[in-house]
Amino acid sequence: MNALVAEPAAIDRLIAAELPAARDGDRAAYGRIVAGCQNTVTAVALAITRDVQASEDIAQEAFLNAWQHLRRLQNPSSFLPWLRQIARNLARDHLRALAHRPLQGAGAELAIELAADPAPTPAERIEADERERAAIELISALPEDSRETLLLFYREGQSSQQVAALLGLSDAAVRKRLSRARQSLRDDLLARFGEFARDTAPGAAFTGVIATALSLASPPAAAKGVLGVTAAVGAKTFAKVVLGAAGSVAVPLLSAFAGIWLGLRRQLKCAIDEEERRGLVRSAGINALAAVGFLVTLIGLSRFGDGWLPPVIACAVFMGIVYYQSLVVVPRVTARRHALEAARDPVGAARKRRRERAMNWIGGVIGFVGGFGGLIYGLIASGRL
Repeated sequence: MNALVAEPAAIDRLIAAELPAARDGDRAAYGRIVAGCQNTVTAVALAITRDVQASEDIAQEAFLNAWQHLRRLQNPSSFLPWLRQIARNLARDHLRALAHRPLQGAGAELAIELAADPAPTPAERIEADERERAAIELISALPEDSRETLLLFYREGQSSQQVAALLGLSDAAVRKRLSRARQSLRDDLLARFGEFARDTAPGAAFTGVIATALSLASPPAAAKGVLGVTAAVGAKTFAKVVLGAAGSVAVPLLSAFAGIWLGLRRQLKCAIDEEERRGLVRSAGINALAAVGFLVTLIGLSRFGDGWLPPVIACAVFMGIVYYQSLVVVPRVTARRHALEAARDPVGAARKRRRERAMNWIGGVIGFVGGFGGLIYGLIASGRL
């Protein structure tokens, strides 16, 4: 259940007091903001999705999304409207994704397994089904513009002034929406709705999940786009934060290894002896270690660093190692083979070398433009540059 309801002006004072510290990376300060706003954000999401679990997942994502971009917000009074809009957008995205995501393959198998799972008792299954039906039935029965209002009214101690403060409305507008909602529901349904709204309000556990997720997330305006390792924005629960971080690191790491392996494999097919093979493998190994070191460095910078210079230096060092291995070391290792090819077929060997140099230059230019271009774009988007 939710904590004691604050007076209407308290939420404004809380945000004004805590937001400057939160914007500077104080996770505890932001956690206090979460505790004060969680009813509002989950109510916004629940009014749209009519799914309690989805609404909490979306609210967690909204809070983490806002955390990542706090430094873009200069006026504390804009925080709550901004946060509500993030939640609304995420909730609508959730509904669109459901509408265009047919269950098939592994997803369908998982759904079948969950449906057939004998673990829940009949009583637990009935209770869960009843809760889902209640959410859909009760929320759907309300006028669309009254859903958020009525949910918050019961979650916030039935205070219209508190609801007005949280939704950015006048008290008169809130009372009008409440009146419309009461006219739409029978007395028995209204009583059930009040119980439903209170029972599904997020409590301390919800705040704890976000606090834990914040410990893994980058500070506000950290280089999310640059580093590609910040999982918080896309995460919906604490578990998804962890999995998202692992996945975002795995993609560039696997891509780097795939490129190194494919290049090495092509070279090894043409190697003339064991000495050349060892030299090629050693060069590829150095590139692989450089890729790992680069990603580890970026992870550290995303968590603990600031500014634009360290990521640029890390990127320059990594690309320098790769270019040196590709343009200096590998040609030395393959020099004997190239000499033999030139002795056997001077014209063909020369044509082959020209083609290899052209491909190396094309790859080098694409890698440089793509690497540094992406880095600069990420630095600008994240506020570091």
